[in-house]
Formats: sequence, C-alpha cells, structure tokens
Amino acid sequence: LLLLLLLLPPPALTAAAPGDFDPYRVLGVGRSSSQADIKKAYKRLAREWHPDKNKDPGAEDRFIQISKAYEILSNEEKRANFDRYGDAGESQGFSQQQHRQFHRFHDGFYFDESFFHFPFNSERRDTSDEKYLLHFSHYINEIVPDSFKKPYLIKITSDWCFSCIHIEPVWKEVAQELEALGAGIGVVHAGYERRLAHHLGAHSTPTLLGLINGKITFFHNAVVRENLRQFVENLLPGNLVEKITDKNYIRFLSDWRKDNKPHVLLFDHMPVVPLLYKLTAFAYRDYLSFGYVYVGLRGTEELSSQYNINVYTPTMMIFKEHIDRPADVVQAREMKKQLIDDFLSQNKFLMVARLTSQRLFQELCPVKKSHRQRKHCVVLLTGEGEKFAEAYEAFLTFAVANTKDTLKFVHIYNERQPEFADALLMDDDKYRGRSAVVILERRNNAGKIAYKALEEAWQGSKEDNFILLDLLDQLRTDPGLLSSETVVGDLNDELAPIFLIRWLYSTLDYISDCWDSLFHSNWREMMPLLSLLFSALFILFGTVIVQAFSDSSDTRDSPPSEKEEAAAKTEKNDVSFSKESNSRIPKKGFVEVTELTDINYTSNLVRLRPGHMNVVLILSNSTKTPLLQKFALEVYTFTGSSSLHFSFLSLDKHREWLEYLLEFAQDAAPIPNQYDKHFLERDYTGYVLALNGHKKYFCLFKPHRSGDEGGTLGSCEDYDASLHAEARGKPSCSPGSRSIKNKLHKLSFWMERLLEGSLQRFYIPSWPALD
Repeated sequence: LLLLLLLLPPPALTAAAPGDFDPYRVLGVGRSSSQADIKKAYKRLAREWHPDKNKDPGAEDRFIQISKAYEILSNEEKRANFDRYGDAGESQGFSQQQHRQFHRFHDGFYFDESFFHFPFNSERRDTSDEKYLLHFSHYINEIVPDSFKKPYLIKITSDWCFSCIHIEPVWKEVAQELEALGAGIGVVHAGYERRLAHHLGAHSTPTLLGLINGKITFFHNAVVRENLRQFVENLLPGNLVEKITDKNYIRFLSDWRKDNKPHVLLFDHMPVVPLLYKLTAFAYRDYLSFGYVYVGLRGTEELSSQYNINVYTPTMMIFKEHIDRPADVVQAREMKKQLIDDFLSQNKFLMVARLTSQRLFQELCPVKKSHRQRKHCVVLLTGEGEKFAEAYEAFLTFAVANTKDTLKFVHIYNERQPEFADALLMDDDKYRGRSAVVILERRNNAGKIAYKALEEAWQGSKEDNFILLDLLDQLRTDPGLLSSETVVGDLNDELAPIFLIRWLYSTLDYISDCWDSLFHSNWREMMPLLSLLFSALFILFGTVIVQAFSDSSDTRDSPPSEKEEAAAKTEKNDVSFSKESNSRIPKKGFVEVTELTDINYTSNLVRLRPGHMNVVLILSNSTKTPLLQKFALEVYTFTGSSSLHFSFLSLDKHREWLEYLLEFAQDAAPIPNQYDKHFLERDYTGYVLALNGHKKYFCLFKPHRSGDEGGTLGSCEDYDASLHAEARGKPSCSPGSRSIKNKLHKLSFWMERLLEGSLQRFYIPSWPALD
C-alpha cells in the first residue's frame, strides 16, 4: 500500500480534507473547557440522543456525531491537532488543496476513492440500507408487532466486514424484490446497535435471520437469490392457501358459514402459488380464506367455465354469501401488491357477517368519533337451524339492497352470545324462539350502546321490510331515535381453539425451536445449555454418592455412650439458651442496616464524607426478611471498616430512582428475553449498589442466578444454620426463601473486589432526588 502511494505522482499524494465538523459545537462546549466539562456534556447528550431512547429519525446520526466529537476532544493529541489544523488526523503537513482530494478512512488511513469503493466505514456504507436500519426500541415496539402481519428478513452487519461486502449485491436485489411483494426488510448495524444484535442472537457478521409472529429463525444456506426467497417463503405457515380444483371448489366456497369469512380465489397459469399471493394471504388471514386455481391443470375446466375465466390473464374473485357468483372481481396482466391490497381491503367482511368475537364487533360497529362519522349497526338476533333460515335469507336480501357506508348489517346467534342477546331483548316473551332486529350505535369502548328494537319479531315479510326501512330513513334525520341505552359485556370468541389445542400448538413450537437450535446453533450459543446440563448431572451424581457414603457411615456408627449423651444434652440446652437470648443481645452475624429514605438520603449519601461508601441492598416488601438475613451474613466480615455504611432501599417506593441510576450502567443492566406488558417492571431485588457520594459514582452487583452452583441443592437446615441459630425465631425452609437468598450468592467476593478498587465504576452527573 505504501509502495502504491509512493509511486503516485506528487499531485495525487494528498490527505483528508478538513470538513465542517466541529466537535466543540456538537458537544456545546468552549475551546477552553476542561476534560470534566467535556465528559459531562458528552454523557448528557449521549443519554438524550441514544437511539434506544430517542425516536427521532435523526437520532442515530446525531448520536454518531456526539461520539465522534467526544473521541476527538477526549484525546489530547487529537484535540491539539484539531485546534491547530482544524482536523484530528495525522496529515496536517499537507497543503489545503491536497486535503480536498482524499477521504478519511477509519481515523488513521487515507485512500483515494478511485482505488477503493468498499463501504467499511458507516459513513461510506451503502445508502440503500439506511431506510431499513433498526433500533432497539423501534424493533420492540413496531417491528415485532408488525411481524404478525408480514415476515421480516433482517441482516446484521458491521464495519470492517469483508463478507458483508460480498453478499451486498445479492442482498440489495432480494431486499428490493421482497419489499415489493409485501415482506419486511431490516438492517441492524452491530457497531451501533450492540444491544439489539445481542438480543437477536447474532454473534458474528454478516448474519441473516427471519422474523414472523415474533419468532426468530436463522438463515444457514448460501446467500443467493433463490435461497433467500425460499427462506422467506418457508417462514410462512403451510396452510395459508388451498389448492382448488373442480372436485373441491364447492366445499371451499361453502365454508363461509363455518369460517365467517369471504373466500378469495386466484386464477393463474403458474404451477406453484406465487409468493406475492402467499404473503397477501398471511396479511389478511384473520379476515379472508384463500384458494389458488392453476388454470393449466387438468381438472379445473369446469371451474373456469363456471365463472368464465380468461386463462391468459390472472383473475382474483371474492365470494361471500352466494357461491354461484362472485361479489367482486379484478383482472390484471401483472398483479401488484397495491392493487391486491385495495381490492381486499374493500371486501374484508361478509354482507351480513356474524358477530363471533369482540374484535369483530368493534371493527364492524366502531364507536362514533363525531356526528358526521356516525356508524349504525343493524343486528339480526336469531337462532341456528332450518327454523330460522327463512328469516335470515330475508334479512340478507334486505342488507344487499340497502348497503350504505354508514350502515353495517350483522347477525348473531342468541345461544352462542346469550349475555348480548339478553341485554338487548330484556327476555321479552314475544321474541322467544323467534328472530329480532335491533338498530344500535356504540357510544364508548366500555360497552355502552344506544339502540332501538323492532317492536315485533322479524319474520322477513314485506311489512317487516317496510318497517325497518322506515326506521332507517328516520335515523338519518333524527339520531335521537335510538332512545334506549344499555351496557353490554365483551362477546365470546366463538372461533378460538380450545385450551388443549392451544397447548398442543405451543408444545410443537417449543419442540421445533429446540430442534432447530440443536442442529443449527453455533457452539457459542450451545455452551450455556451444555454447561447447565453437565452441571445438573454433576450435582445429581455428586448428591447420590455423598448420600450413599453418609448412609454407610451411619450404619457403622455405634450407639453413643452415657458421657456423649450427657454432652449432647448440655449442648442442646446451650443452643436453646442462645436462641432465647439472641432476641435481646445481637451476636455474630448482626449488621446494622438502615433504610435509605428521603429523610436520611442527604446525610447518608449526598453529603457522605470523602472516602466513605454506602452499600445499598435493593429489596421489595415480599423479599425483605430473607434478603436482609442473607445480606447480613455476607457483609458481616466487612463491618470492621468504618468507611462502609450499610442500607437497604425499597423497590416498591423508589423504582424510578434506581432505574435512573442503572441508565448509566446500561451494559450491566439485564435485558429481558420476553417483551410483554410487564416489560418495564423488571425484578431488581437482590441488586447491591456501592455508592460513593463524594465522587458521584457507584459499583453494581447483579443477583446470582439460582441453580448455577451445587450449594443451592443443599438442605435448608445446613444452608441457614449459622443464621437461624442466632437470629429470629424458627427457620424457614421454603424453596422460595432459599432461592431468594441465593440471589446474594458470592456477594462477599464482590465486597472484596470493592475494597480492592478493582470493580467497574459508573459515574453520574449528580445524585437524583429520592422522592
């Protein structure tokens, strides 16, 4: 490389041009600012613009600029070079004209763009990936929920990744193609999103993975277009689209009564179902059922003739209550995603859909937002069977003839939704065993509705039609016509699978995940599982062997002599005395631990004398007693130091204060594996913080995971013997108490490192108020 540079003519030997980047302006500090001021400004801005916390589209670029500015100003040599030459590089001896011809390449090397076009640096990476970049909060809050509507193909990349450059052309082509078909595309830069890359399980770059229904699947084949397309297609469930022929089309279209969905048929001359159609079926699977007809296949002639299909043009038909004719048709030489979406979104429901769940009720009968957006539902409350078929057909005919944007016609089975029917009909005798029609309007999401029922039962006669039509005409000019009000509960989900079926599906998914992990995970991913397995086996066999030797030694022991019996009695009396007297006189194992409150917060922390530290245990009301007992045993040997103070903090009262401190130790804070409604309520019980009030830093001890050590399987009496022999009443042998105390396992080793000064320190600008 140096030889190439030396062989270049003198005009070509140039250096990096100083840009308009000013680190002082980025951090908002003056040129005479001290390192402490620069560090303080950096931490404040980094916390404000971190992409995980700031959803602004430009947050990542802003965060990169802040990090780059701090890198320059925190290094005295780079800072001096910038102050002198306006650049932090090492090429200040070159002329200003020469600076303009080269671009910076990772701090120390400068190459002409005409030689190298590799996007190693994030500033030079392919701009086509920028619109796909994912941040941790964006992934959790938007991408994961959206994966229940479409699969995602995600690439994890980084700087200085030669393999990433190799797959870039294929990735760019496939990303554009799949995005046009309706799949989601994502890119994670491991250098800036380490937290997200770690959460996704990416230990190397490049890594490709798929995400669907919140589940992650890794790609393990060669990165070629066909493999990537097949990978995304394999993510989809196998029963999305049914193959339709002359033999099964009547059965398929007639299933609208059971599914309560319109049925879609795509007629095309492709032997396999197009990926676009599969992705569409996955996106609309909650509303529509999909079938595919290969018009070139023998056995579809009757079907094509029945609906007059042009075999040379792809045709999509939607069938609702009448299977002899489609409710809507679209034909196009090339089916595009936007065309299909517009077509399906207008036909998501039957003409008279059955209310089978609360979600469907909310979609068909939305709450009014203003007087101009009133939506009224005309509900037929009827029964099942041939007895009610005539009333239903008459109501369906009326609905088809009077369809309007402000009206939705639905029906409900009284036997399946008894609470809903009783709330509207009030157990009126005249409706018993007969059908009824009710016009209603939802007033709020709490279940309040305004309604009016036809005075007589619905039989579908012409007179019934005239009465209902007259009421609907009056409703357009007089919203007060719905004079009755009531509150209805949520509807039963009639189509939800029973518990046994759901349990079976969950078990199959779990087995599939384990099987995939066993054969496709790398050794780094498998090591924790193997370590846990061998540890469990070692503990199991070790316990059996120890127990065997203990039993054999017990059988060989001779009966105790009279002197030994007398000594045992004396020892027993001494122990009993110590238990009785311990409640009055604390002995070994006693540590004075005070609660950290807003009253003593200033004296015990904020104005703590230099050189002193407050060791604070985090606990909750339910874990207070066992954690304090274990804490006292672990720190007892360190109570001789007058510079250490011991306190505990209630997590139930001061969670916000603790989470504020842990923001400065983000790499040490745990990342939960599941993200549900309790995502923000993490369990911090068992955390220990050593707080230096004068220098404004703290050290962090994270709880020990129970089950990692063999000692957790010991007997409760052995484990707590030293504690309960001298403190608080009867010993507790509950497994929950034992597992809680195991959180503070190895705290004494952490305390030794604390006194040695070898623990990592996390500095903060100032101590927050303890509200």
